[in-house]
Amino acid sequence: MRTEAIDPPGIDWQRVSPKYVTVRLVEWAVANLATVLVLSLPLVLVLLGWWSWPPLWLAIAVPAVMLAVALWRLALIPRQVRAIGYAERDDDLLIRSGIFFQRAMAVPYGRMQYVDIAVGPVERGLGLCTLKLHTASPGTNARIPGLPAAEGARLREQLAARGEARLAGL
Repeated sequence: MRTEAIDPPGIDWQRVSPKYVTVRLVEWAVANLATVLVLSLPLVLVLLGWWSWPPLWLAIAVPAVMLAVALWRLALIPRQVRAIGYAERDDDLLIRSGIFFQRAMAVPYGRMQYVDIAVGPVERGLGLCTLKLHTASPGTNARIPGLPAAEGARLREQLAARGEARLAGL
């Protein structure tokens, strides 16, 4: 389902690299497998007879529910990555993300203070980066993850140049 607020007509969205799915999968694995292991500790202690509480059904249910939620989130990762996009317009940069809770943000070039590129170890191995836009507003959380490194560098330079040009006019 498309809405004009999220997908204005005539916008050609640029999508992030499909390799970003791998970055998200690694993040998922580290966070969720550690959580399921920690939540399984009471089950192990109950099965060994070292604890009498929680009851066995509860010791099984808690990690099982967490595992089910984690697997559901795993299934959503490729779709979430496909939902991330950006579009350069004359006066601003549009960034969109989200499946269930969609978000579209317009960052005017004249409001950008600086443009930052961050690279984590998994991103570096895949040749990706995350572009972060900083404005005077602390509430602005504009970032484009999963960009190919060359595209991130090009976009950083272009956005910085457009931001300087717009600030010069103020």
